[in-house]
Amino acid sequence: MATGGASEGLQGLLPKADRPTRGVASACTSVAFRAHPHEELVDVLKDVVTQHGLRAAFVQTCVGSIEKACLRLASANRENGEDFSDFLELDERCEICSLVGTLAVDEAGNFAKHLHVTLADKAGRVVGGHVMSLQLFTTAEVVLGELTQAVFDRPLDPETGYDELTVEPR
Repeated sequence: MATGGASEGLQGLLPKADRPTRGVASACTSVAFRAHPHEELVDVLKDVVTQHGLRAAFVQTCVGSIEKACLRLASANRENGEDFSDFLELDERCEICSLVGTLAVDEAGNFAKHLHVTLADKAGRVVGGHVMSLQLFTTAEVVLGELTQAVFDRPLDPETGYDELTVEPR
């Protein structure tokens, strides 16, 4: 088994006692909708989350197809202090096999998301990554869930150096 991975490099940065609590129990409600041909799915998600005032939303399911996508690939390098990102630009039709992640709008109307997608091309080859943009080809059938007793936020986490999810009671 390999050692020295990212989790080993993160140990000791923030005492466990200073970490936020682990989770909020909550009931859940859902919003179902269809996005239309050639729409930017991230924009549609933002519109739906904002329109419904979703403070702690997550993707329950999403199927559809895209004609263009931009994905950010994992590439942070904590060992030498460099932080860079590689992007995968797709300009071809692909099926959305999976879309997962969290979304929220705060009281000031600021939208935050963390989405990952898995796409399959016409030969069945699969790629995935962090969603920057997804331009639809035919449609996307989406169901979002929301934790009705929780609020999602994404403040800077000193332990990772990134904006990370926090979950607080509403």
